[in-house]
Amino acid sequence: MVRYSPGRSIVLEENGWSVRVLDQRALPWRVTWAELTTVTLAAEAISEMWVRGAPLIGATAAYGLCLALREDPSDASLERSVALLLRTRPTAVNLRWALERVRAAVQPSRGTERVAAAYRCAAAICDEDVTNNRAIGEYGLELLRAAATPGRTINVLTHCNAGALATVDYGTALAPIYRAKELGLPVHVWVDETRPRNQGALLTAYELGRAQVAHTVIADNAGGLLMQRGEVDLCIVGADRVSRNGDVCNKIGTYLKALAAYDNNVPFYVAVPLSTFDGSLASGSDIPIEQRDPDEVISISGQNSAGNIEKVKLTHSPAANPAFDITPARLVTAYITERGIFRHSAEWDQHARTQGGVLHTTGV
Repeated sequence: MVRYSPGRSIVLEENGWSVRVLDQRALPWRVTWAELTTVTLAAEAISEMWVRGAPLIGATAAYGLCLALREDPSDASLERSVALLLRTRPTAVNLRWALERVRAAVQPSRGTERVAAAYRCAAAICDEDVTNNRAIGEYGLELLRAAATPGRTINVLTHCNAGALATVDYGTALAPIYRAKELGLPVHVWVDETRPRNQGALLTAYELGRAQVAHTVIADNAGGLLMQRGEVDLCIVGADRVSRNGDVCNKIGTYLKALAAYDNNVPFYVAVPLSTFDGSLASGSDIPIEQRDPDEVISISGQNSAGNIEKVKLTHSPAANPAFDITPARLVTAYITERGIFRHSAEWDQHARTQGGVLHTTGV
């Protein structure tokens, strides 16, 4: 598969205990790694968006528990650290899923064995994420093949970042695109800039450029026009949480893209690992929507003519900054998962997020 370099977004350091994460705040202007040595630093990395994307947030939180238990392996330390990390980002369910998985893995043991169990579990979460994303790429590739027409480029629209930087490696929504590139299928990606943090323009475009995938950055509001003109063959986005009925919570603006896709008969796919399905919530209205600092809307950072990163203010007015929105299941064509492609239906109770659970599928 065509790979984003330098590979994994989170790695265990050679010392065997501290964790190195790619600091996404510096991209695409420079590649900077940050070393996490305490659970407090891990929590800061998540809340301040050094790391982004539901799967990567979960992996970072898992290693955050490892760091906490290394300092103090007691039950009190475990519960205190779980609570600390849970507060960092309320919307992405992979955060809670990863923390619960590590907690369950370490509870039977004590002392140094508890620490070792935590590190084994965190490593397994990371390895499984890579394997799952590869599988998502393979299943999603079939959708790209179905959209292909001889002599014509496949045009995909994506929103926010759901590539290698949002996961441990490969990505979810971008994995099928990388697979298509590897096989020589002509593919072009419309990249929503994704205000207010501009993850599309800064991260998705950076990844696609490094992988030599043809792409064009567009303003968030341009997607509807492109669909009306027949310039979008399909949309693929990621998600931070999918409720039991199939409603999708993703970066703010996803709902508007899904509405435009529905109105123009453009397939709208959501690429997610099964760990992102939250069977405990009946619908998207139950998903907590993170309200972030209004300064992200009021200000913007970029590179000036001298090559320096500069932050400027866009307005003096008050601002609101909901970070996510809910796309109803009726607007989703299908979900691309590591176990196959699932259509939404009235049977989403069977699609609850359970480790090793059996999901109902109606095929492509």
